[in-house]
Amino acid sequence: MTISSDRGLPGLAYPEASLHDIAVELTTSYEGVFNAETVQRYVLESYTALVRTSSVKSHLVTQTARFAKERLTALAQAQGSLMKDRPEVLFVCEHNAGRSQLAAALTAKLSKGSVHVRSAGSLPRSEIDPVVRTVADEFGLDLSTEFPKPLTDDIVQAADVVITMGCGDACPIYPSKRYIDWDLDDPSGASLEQARRIRDQIAMQVEALLAEFAERQPSADR
Repeated sequence: MTISSDRGLPGLAYPEASLHDIAVELTTSYEGVFNAETVQRYVLESYTALVRTSSVKSHLVTQTARFAKERLTALAQAQGSLMKDRPEVLFVCEHNAGRSQLAAALTAKLSKGSVHVRSAGSLPRSEIDPVVRTVADEFGLDLSTEFPKPLTDDIVQAADVVITMGCGDACPIYPSKRYIDWDLDDPSGASLEQARRIRDQIAMQVEALLAEFAERQPSADR
């Protein structure tokens, strides 16, 4: 399917017509940061990466828009085109269906937005594990719009701290990044009681991490 260049983008073969609209919108959003060709490539790459594992095709275009925007923002941060106003933490596990999703949601909630979080998986599954959604709901964490995302180089480069959780050697290593490994069991496929225990362990780890960030933050009265 070839989409015409009626909105200022070259005609390309898009697997979904709406991907063209996503590329147009993101090209406008990142004007002066990325050219149209870069944005188009990221949209198509993001769609291709997600379609391999997505089990709900009806949400695929929406997920592609979010994933492509997240990757472009990360790339701009890594290149210094966009400045960061808060610490950036990336949580990585194998499937991005359990530990890393809980850790990201807990960090966002407990930090009250003072830390920006991303999560990814070296071998993402098609959906977040149902028991993980259950224990997240119990803690007031909303994972309803979240989905497993593949680990990409740009996301790693943008992070200040990369926390690995059982992803082995799949995560790219950059000398300037700080890497922390949290040795935790995988709640995916676990019993509800086991998943609750793992969730609470992650919460304790997150609280310790946030306390460390707070100690490093200069006092306002200094």
